[in-house]
Amino acid sequence: MIGLAGVEAIEGVNSFAADPVASFAAAEAKLIEALSSVPDHVVGHMWLGLVHIWTKRAAEGIAKCEHALALDRNVARAEGAIGFGKILIGRAEEAEAHVAEALRRSPRDTVAFVWMTHVGLAKNLLGSWEQAVAWCRRAIEANRNYPRAYFQLAVALAQLGRLDEAHSSVTAGIAIHPTFSLSRAHADWTALSDDPTYLGQLGPVLEGLRKAGVPEQ
Repeated sequence: MIGLAGVEAIEGVNSFAADPVASFAAAEAKLIEALSSVPDHVVGHMWLGLVHIWTKRAAEGIAKCEHALALDRNVARAEGAIGFGKILIGRAEEAEAHVAEALRRSPRDTVAFVWMTHVGLAKNLLGSWEQAVAWCRRAIEANRNYPRAYFQLAVALAQLGRLDEAHSSVTAGIAIHPTFSLSRAHADWTALSDDPTYLGQLGPVLEGLRKAGVPEQ
């Protein structure tokens, strides 16, 4: 049941399902049921934390992932999820440390490219463009088929004035995710959190996408 819930959570995170909200709800219901029978299931708590983080309950999700780590310090994916959760509660400056710890515990993790992209996002939100470039390039090296890394790289390059490189990065991202647009990015990112610090940091990121040539619609 926890395994199936994990699949449904991934469908929601990546918008693979026609209705991501329904996927998250189905995953959460399964996880709550499973954890009622096995309350100390580490992976169950990790997945429930991730669902909370992606459904506008980042503080609760961070707490769930911290509980998973209290049960087993080696659950690197819980640490990586906390890093993303910190971004959504306006503490982007803390994301890198969590991802660095996740990578220390699981340096060849199959989702390490996601963690690296989240640090790229954090650095963009903080206006640390050069550091964002480094993390996004690292994410692309780990997985060249993850469009979010290309779009975050484009933001940083555009804000550094390296527009030709930024346009090329957008082109690579659009080739993988052809429906990506500024309006979609704005809707998706603002749906994740009401935190005023996080929302205030999004402006320059969206402007970077615009400079890089991401279509409005």
